[in-house]
Amino acid sequence: MFTTNPFAELSATIPSGLIQAYVILMILLVVGGTLYDVWHKGSAKYFFDNWNRTQAKGARSIGGGEVASLAVQTVAKEVLTSAEFCNRDRRIAHLLTMYGFILYLIATISLVFGGAEASGFMISLWYLGALLVCGGGYWFWFFIRVDVAAEGQSPFRLVSADLFVLSLLGTVTFGILWGICQSAGGGALTGIFLILYVIAATVLFGSVPWSKFAHMFFKPAAALQKRMAMANGSALNLPTLSRDDPEQQKRHSMELLRDAPMDMGLGIKREAPRHY
Repeated sequence: MFTTNPFAELSATIPSGLIQAYVILMILLVVGGTLYDVWHKGSAKYFFDNWNRTQAKGARSIGGGEVASLAVQTVAKEVLTSAEFCNRDRRIAHLLTMYGFILYLIATISLVFGGAEASGFMISLWYLGALLVCGGGYWFWFFIRVDVAAEGQSPFRLVSADLFVLSLLGTVTFGILWGICQSAGGGALTGIFLILYVIAATVLFGSVPWSKFAHMFFKPAAALQKRMAMANGSALNLPTLSRDDPEQQKRHSMELLRDAPMDMGLGIKREAPRHY
């Protein structure tokens, strides 16, 4: 299983050029779908308009060096470690899924275009990436989703917002099953899993304008914009004073809380929201 390139075996029945053309088409669908999503929803226009408003309202200007530093901090925190997640389990699940997907994509391209010359390391990486996605994705789907963990909905309840995670899980799951059958010598199940694998992958990469796929490109930009707003003093029009500051206490609408201590207790964070 970890020494057999399933795509090289597949090229015995389907021309390798056709397989490579399919991968290129999926890449183009992601690029085109993201650009369409940006144009259709006006994301780029909103981003740059908001960026200009933030800069205009800022108390000070930010130089190129500081912008570069903020970009590095954004990559290190929001992108590479997903530190914006307060929930530990959700953060771990997200990291497993993200890094698994990255490894899976790199290995897939290597195996498809490398053919029989692809290394055993890349074959193992393909399975490892897919298994990481399964670990993080199924953990999120059955135990972490808000409508399941907090609202008591069935984990099998489907809505349109689930398109991305379901097509992703379908792609890696059917990919693993197809690879196992392919390495075991083929059979009827091999063709079935291959068809399901191709369908799931086509939905995943072809549904970018209607799924959450493009958010992986938008989130870093939004995180950088937030850091810029805090650095130049505009703070996205939010108050910058802490509650223990006298001026901020005077602004509080509830007189009871104006003199309240900072360590009042965990409040609603004392326990997980499972009272459904």
